[in-house]
Formats: sequence, structure tokens, C-alpha cells
Amino acid sequence: MKTPRSQTTRRKILQAGAGSLLVPMALASGNAPAQGGKKPFEGVTLNISCWSSTYPTLLAQYIPEFTEKTGIKVNYDTPGFPVYNQRADLELSTKGSGFDVLNVTFIYTSRWIGAGWLTPLDEFIKNPERTPADWDFADFLPGAVQPMRDKNGAIYGIPWIADVMLAGAGRFDLFKANGLGMPDTFDELDRALQIVNKKDGVAAYGVENHWGWTFIPFLQGFGGNVFRNPPDDLMPALDTPEAAQAAEFFAKLINSYGPPAAAGYTYDQVTEAQRAGRINYAPQNHVFLALLGEAGSKVTATSNFSMVPQGPKGRFPGIASHAWGIPAGAKNKAVTRLFTVNANASGQFVLQLKSVVNNSLLSGIEIQ
Repeated sequence: MKTPRSQTTRRKILQAGAGSLLVPMALASGNAPAQGGKKPFEGVTLNISCWSSTYPTLLAQYIPEFTEKTGIKVNYDTPGFPVYNQRADLELSTKGSGFDVLNVTFIYTSRWIGAGWLTPLDEFIKNPERTPADWDFADFLPGAVQPMRDKNGAIYGIPWIADVMLAGAGRFDLFKANGLGMPDTFDELDRALQIVNKKDGVAAYGVENHWGWTFIPFLQGFGGNVFRNPPDDLMPALDTPEAAQAAEFFAKLINSYGPPAAAGYTYDQVTEAQRAGRINYAPQNHVFLALLGEAGSKVTATSNFSMVPQGPKGRFPGIASHAWGIPAGAKNKAVTRLFTVNANASGQFVLQLKSVVNNSLLSGIEIQ
């Protein structure tokens, strides 16, 4: 007998998310909301920044209501991913007070947390007087939280997205026409791409040129690793026979089955090429592969998806999370935690990109 799932609708999630986002909590400073219409944090300004994507854009729609309820004015900045990371890294490295809340970018977690540039959040998370009664940090998926911990287990970020690398074929019909399924091993991948390459004028393979993300599943699949024994031993280990074998295979896929100039493709170029039917198969973040089925895609009816293929030593899909964090130099930490808690209480993002960081949402809505 199947366990009944709660009937969570888009309307319910939007209502619940907006409500929890806007609850005026004056608990951090120990003050109750003032009477006579005065807002609890009137006169406070928070400077907040995150890289531009669907969730930060969606969140911006609720900031005026947040200000109306709390009195907190929010200066909200969402530059592109590379620009954001450069600015945030510089600001954090000086322990400046220019920002009160920043996105903790997954590729910088070790640097920013290890250097002591972010504020531990355990004091706020564990103190019931500093968080709303209906906010349960234990609801966040452990895999999304783990990258935001230091080696002693202290927490420095509240996740808002979990990225998982999957494999997607926009023209899976070409695979089927040749008696092929979605490749499950590196050998199957090589063979399948060789067969479907240039069929119907479609390049068989594409991959974004962020090698520090897309190469690792192949590196580890062949038994290699970036470092010798992380996190204790960070001696680079890219000169091993396993790493060389992985690099040869990775390069072969790009050079033999990719479009012209395939090595220069960014993630958005790969995504658009797949949506247009110019590239067939790609290992991509699930949020990008989901766009194969969205409006404007020419491959909605022919797409298929799977786990990334496994190598001789196993399957190693990339998993990453981004989170809201408080810089060590922030001046309004007690008030700042209002935004970090409320911004993550919302369920809207799961409806936009099917990216779940909460157990309750995972069990309460069908993710297609």
C-alpha cells in the first residue's frame, strides 16, 4: 500500500512561501513588534547580493512586502555569476562591511569558510528565540547542508538550491532509431555517440567548459581525484595514470563528437544548442536539462534523461549547493538573519526549477 502524499498545490506553496518570507520577526534583537503602526526594524538597511538566476529574480518580487512588514530596506544586487564571485571574494577577503548577506557559492565554500570570512550560523539556528517557531533547520537535506559546514561541523550557510548533474539527450529518437538506450557506462557512451554523431545533422555531444565541474565525474569514474586525500591532504593528484586516462577520454568526446569549437561552449550555449536540436547528448545540471521541456524548445517530444554514466571505478555525479550566508564583517548580524531565514522558508523555487533542498517539499510535491 502506497503511503499517501500530501496534496501540495502551486497555490498552497506560493501562499505558504510568501507568508513565511514576510513574517515580521523581531526575535533577534529581543524586541517585540512595536505598537501604533511602527515597524519593528524601521530605519535598518541591508545590503544583499546573489548571482543572477531564476530564484534571486523571483525573490526580488517579495522584497517590497518584506520591507512593508519589517521596516527593513533592502538594497538587492544580482550581477552575473563571474562578476558576482569576483566582487564577493574581494569583499569577503577584506572582511569589509559592504554586504550584510551574500550567496555562498559552492566552488568557493572551502576558501570562504576555511578562511573565516563568513559568520557561523549555529547561534541563530539553535536558539529558538532567534528563529520562528515553524522554521526547522533539520528539514534541510543533509547533502545540501554539508558543503556549508567547516571541518568541526559549524554551519555557515542556509541552502537555497541543490544542483545535480544528470545526462540528457535532446534527440533521443536518434538513439532509439539505432537500437540504443541512454548510455549507462563510459564504454556505452563512446559507442552510442559514435553511432548517432551527425545523424540528421546533429552533433552527438556537448559539455560546458567549466572543467572543474564537468570533468570530475569522468576523472573519478576512472579512479582519479583532484587532490590526494581531501580535505586533509590537498596535494594535487592530476598527474596520475587514472587522471591521464580520464583526460584522454573526456577530450575524445569533445573533439570527436562535438560541434565546431565545442571546447569553448558555456553552459548556456550547450543548453540553447540542445533546445534547438543542434547538440544531442550532454551531461548537464538538472536545472538546465529541465529547459529542454520548456517553451521554445524544439526537442520537448524527443528528450530523455538518465544518471551520468559510470566508469570502471563507479558513478560520480556532481552535486553542489548554494546558500545564504552572513559575511564576517557584516554590522547587522542579528537583523541580517531575518533575511537568511525567511528567504529560505519559501517553496517557490522548487516550482521554477524543480530544485529541492527541503525534506518536507520533497515528500509533499510531485517532482516531474
